[in-house]
Amino acid sequence: MPETNKLLFGADSEDLLDKLRSGETGSERHPDESGDDSEAASYNTGILPSQELEQLVKVSKDIYSLDVIQDDQIQPASLDLRLGSVAYRVRASFLPGKNATVEERLDDLAMHKMDISSGGVLERGCVYIVPLLERLSLKKRMSAMGNPKSSTGRLDIFTRLITDNGTEFDRIREQYKGPLYAEVSPRTFSVLVRKGSRLNQIRVRRGNPPSSDQAMKRLQQEFEVVGSISEDEIRNGVPVSVDVQGEGSGRLIGFKAKNHAGLIDIDRVQHYDVLDYWEPVYAPRRGGLVLDPADFYILASREPVKVPPTHAAEMIAYDTLVGEFRVHYAGFFDPGFGHPDAGGEGARAVLEVRSYEVPFVIEHDQVVGRLAYERLTARPTKLYGVGMNSSYQRQGIALSKHFRPLQRAD
Repeated sequence: MPETNKLLFGADSEDLLDKLRSGETGSERHPDESGDDSEAASYNTGILPSQELEQLVKVSKDIYSLDVIQDDQIQPASLDLRLGSVAYRVRASFLPGKNATVEERLDDLAMHKMDISSGGVLERGCVYIVPLLERLSLKKRMSAMGNPKSSTGRLDIFTRLITDNGTEFDRIREQYKGPLYAEVSPRTFSVLVRKGSRLNQIRVRRGNPPSSDQAMKRLQQEFEVVGSISEDEIRNGVPVSVDVQGEGSGRLIGFKAKNHAGLIDIDRVQHYDVLDYWEPVYAPRRGGLVLDPADFYILASREPVKVPPTHAAEMIAYDTLVGEFRVHYAGFFDPGFGHPDAGGEGARAVLEVRSYEVPFVIEHDQVVGRLAYERLTARPTKLYGVGMNSSYQRQGIALSKHFRPLQRAD
């Protein structure tokens, strides 16, 4: 991945630091009121873009680590987090609660401490807590949220962020100061990880930016952020449906994970043969696709998805009351995903799907999730896909980057 665009700091870098502390990085503008949601606009509230994340790392030190934070950890609107050198096998998942630190809970729940500096295996079906290399020292009005990286979700690795005195997973409260931990539980494949492996990412938010269905309807009208839907269908986010027809009967529509496949090294790219780990899933001759309980599926959205350069998006799992299935992992979509300016027109959302308790028929065009769009404080200096070797731009049905592309002969 190329070097991040360098920021030019003048002699008065203390002025920049003061602005960062006060949140004075641009005049606050509300597109609902001004009608101006142009790419040149800047705001005091919103998701921080790549250049502001770089400032938090290199200038204000809101994000810091004893190991140098690499330029390629900084994504258009998120920061990749790295595993530390040890992993704790624990008896059960937990939240520390507002009166305890993670270390204090580990004293009660840890079964085994493992050195993963040069590599360690996290076994399928087990739960681990791994201290991360990055730490936070957030200032007033600053909070963050975590999520698995796309490649992590596509390997069915269940992972969430935990903080000291935390009462929620993946939510980092305003002005949090302290360490970060990853809870990691491989569900299908055992994985080899090491110090520096990247399973999680965070987004940093300043203030409480406005978000409404009305704003998302305007996005749909201007950019067609999700293809082939009407504005009337936008409620609590923009709906995304599943494709179980492909381009006709007998066409490839996804993959089902093999439950007793081999080990996967999380840091190897395009190394593994698809058919050693996955079974192709083809369009049913009639009706929908029957999901087997506890099996893990990779499917794709029916509609192409776009994320404008001024916004970031998050996939929210659809209400499970519609059926005994869910899109298993929520996901971050960075600015530029699927967008023509970033060379991604036609990209579809990949869906990690599970059925629970009973077999369930998932129908073509059934809504399985909703995309919540949130504006950035400014357009990022780099977009997903443009010069970044982004793994999933222009994707269709895409497995994680660890697998070699499936050949026609296969």
